[in-house]
Formats: sequence, structure tokens, C-alpha cells
Amino acid sequence: MTLVLARSDVHALLTLPDCIAAVEQAFALHADGKTLGPGALGVPVPGGGFHVKAAGLVGARRYFAAKTNANFPENPKAFGRPTIQGTVVLFDASHGEPLAVMDSGSITALRTGAATAVAAKYLARPESRVATVVGCGVQGEIQLAAIAAVLPLAHARVIDVDADRARALAARVGGTLGFPVEAVTDLKASLRDSDVCVTCTPSRRAFVARGDVRPGTFIAAVGADNQGKQELEPALVAGATLVVDVLEQCGEIGELQHVLAAGLLTREQVHVELADVVAGRTPSVGRRRRCTGWWRASSACSRSRWSGSRRTPSSIRFQPRSSSAP
Repeated sequence: MTLVLARSDVHALLTLPDCIAAVEQAFALHADGKTLGPGALGVPVPGGGFHVKAAGLVGARRYFAAKTNANFPENPKAFGRPTIQGTVVLFDASHGEPLAVMDSGSITALRTGAATAVAAKYLARPESRVATVVGCGVQGEIQLAAIAAVLPLAHARVIDVDADRARALAARVGGTLGFPVEAVTDLKASLRDSDVCVTCTPSRRAFVARGDVRPGTFIAAVGADNQGKQELEPALVAGATLVVDVLEQCGEIGELQHVLAAGLLTREQVHVELADVVAGRTPSVGRRRRCTGWWRASSACSRSRWSGSRRTPSSIRFQPRSSSAP
């Protein structure tokens, strides 16, 4: 019998801390060769696009999952619908039985935040206290909660091209995270003393430059989840220690596509995949003097040190978002 889980069911059953733990375990299993895939397919259409992501786990019982997401950034304003809509179908990978059909928007949002949290746990400076989140849609709120779950934050700033949305987010979460959350309008000023920067917008132009962040900053660029999307200046990515989730995917979508196209890096110069960091199979990533970037095939995190050698961050993220770059 196939289980059907609506959005409300997913929210009732899956908490952010549980999702962070599961994603961390999945990265460790991937490093041990106990995963299937992953594979990805994107189909652009006017006003948005469709993304298919597929992967699986190998163990005492084998599982395969395929997620089909529709991503239409103007949905909230134009139709009153979520940016992300879709399904995740889970199969028994030994004999092909469909086990569950689940709402993908809720899982995507939580998984994206959880991936950033895992990256921050291993790549950000452990004493990080100040964070800036760019983009105040659904994913912005989850990203802030996710990094707060793994870092000792004392202050956060949120910014959006829609100042009202930023103020609403600050008011909504300011009393729940245990530290002040401030809506701001000057991104460059906010980044000057930030230890962490998360960008989660649908931007197609870079709005964070190499000179905007200080050495040691951890940057998670979550918004670039398709070809053409961009939040970070290629020189910033090329000058940071780059950690990716899946290198081949990150070279096609995410921030890395622009760096490769500009000839600033080759795939061989990407520092490492996050799974190897989680599994302890890679040399320590220096956290103090260099920017470290983490990119999924749709997001990035990095920490900065401008020391001359070219390393890069990694890619992450598929999430509902309705905001755009400042």
C-alpha cells in the first residue's frame, strides 16, 4: 500500500533538527559509497521551470526517490500559490514497489535548510556570531533557523528587495531564535562584520562581490539552482575554499557554472565534496583566514581568505522562495 503525505503531514512528521541529522547521515553514506545516483534533469518553461532530482540509498533495505519540482518565482504574487510545488515518490529499490508519494515543497524547504546547516557545522568558524540572510521568502526563514541550530549566533540581519517582507520576517522570528533579528537595507554594510552570509534569491546577476565580505566568512549561496541564476561574483567564488555536494551537477548549475565559464577555475580546483568532509576523509578546511564556500547544485557556502590560491565553495539548495536580490 502506497502512503500519501500532504504538506501538513510532512510538517507534522519532519522537524528541522531531524532533517539536519538525516541530511548529515546521507552525506556520510554517500562518502561510503552507499548511495544511488544522484541524477538531475531541468526543463525551463516561460515563467519558471521543472526540476527532477533522483537518488537512492543502499543498505539493509534499498530505497530510491525521485523528486519533481515546479519552480515558478512569481506564483505568490500572481496566483497566490507557492513558488515550489511538486511530489517526492519513494520506492523500494529491491523490487520497485512505490512506498510513498509526498509533498515536495515542504521536504525541499527543510532539506535545503538542513544542507546549509550541515555545511555550516563543518565549514563555518565555530565561534560565528553574526549572520546576514539575503532573501526573506520561505527559504530565508528556514535558512536562518537552520544556521542558528548549529552555530552560536548572537545577532542576525535580513534583507530583501521588498523591505516590508524583510521587516515581517524579522518581527516573526525575532522572539523565537533567542537573539535579535534586524531588517536592514544596506547589504554591503551588513556584510562587513558578518561571519555567515546566506543568499536565497532567484537572482540572475551577482550582488555579492569579493570585496564585500571579510576573510573567514562562510557563504551559502542557495538561490542559484538552475542555469543562468547567479548571486555571487565569480571572483568571490574563485578566491574562496570551494566545497560542493556533487561536483558534476554543480558545474552545470549553481554558482560554479559562472566561474568555469569565466576560466577562473577548473573542476579539478574545487576543494572537495561535502560528503568527504563529513566523513573526515579530507584535510581540514582552514576556517579563519580564507572564505569558505559551500555550493550544492543549487546553492553555495563559502569562507573567505584572500590569500592568492584559488579554492571554491559548494552548491546546495531547491526551495520555495519569492524574493529577489537587493
